[in-house]
Amino acid sequence: MTQRKRALARRVCYALTRSALSDVIKFLLVVMGLTWLMYRGTEMMGYRWQWHRVPRYVARFENGVVSRGPLIDGLILTLRISAWSLALAFFLGLVTALLRVSDSFVGRVVARGYLELIRNTPLLVQIFFLYFVLAPVLGIGRFTSAVLALSLFEGAYVSEIFRAGIVSIVRGQWEAAYSLGLRTLDTYRCVTLDTYRCVVLPQAIRRVLPPLTSRAVSLVKDSALVSTIAIYDLTMQGQIIISETFLTFEIWFTVAALYLVVTVVLSTLVNIMENRLRVVE
Repeated sequence: MTQRKRALARRVCYALTRSALSDVIKFLLVVMGLTWLMYRGTEMMGYRWQWHRVPRYVARFENGVVSRGPLIDGLILTLRISAWSLALAFFLGLVTALLRVSDSFVGRVVARGYLELIRNTPLLVQIFFLYFVLAPVLGIGRFTSAVLALSLFEGAYVSEIFRAGIVSIVRGQWEAAYSLGLRTLDTYRCVTLDTYRCVVLPQAIRRVLPPLTSRAVSLVKDSALVSTIAIYDLTMQGQIIISETFLTFEIWFTVAALYLVVTVVLSTLVNIMENRLRVVE
């Protein structure tokens, strides 16, 4: 029996290794194909690659000191905008989701109006409206306008993710929480603070982590639109360098690679968190 198990384990391990090797080979073939197409396209355009000029825009080494290049400065600003927007979007999304499932008619109407207004208008229009119309009235700057626009836009989608996670919790969990004597809110008939905090939300968060990760990645990529209001983020810095050096393909590929690194790291961290939550569960 032990020999059978060992033989089965060896066959499973061999199959997994073969599958992983096959996936790696396919990935390399796709990369090689795309590289060949890019090379042929630029060759027909008469474009000369000058990758040796790119590193100075990422980091500089002068007098034994390493200093940041403009692309890294733009990346840092992009991360700041994304971090603030992500935190505010999650807060707005959770509040909106709770209003959507509440017994308050006014709360449901306000939440629904916010969702329909944000989801049915382009993000670029919202950025322009906040910066050119509301910012002078409220006395806020470009950075705050960008953060508000991104957080309001992503918060609408995050709220639906949270709401789906909340309503997916079976009714028995709510009834079990009530039977344990968790205190209720006087303003709601069926909703409790402790039920959400101790029973519903911990289970819902485990279920909504993958779609929340997708929204976080989308927010990082959507942050490129804030360059339209003259915020010197990663995209804006890339545009400035291209206008000065005409290194169009090199700089845009470098910018795309930096965005890719950020999103991959974010996805990896969330996957680690998700695995730990599964172990705890």
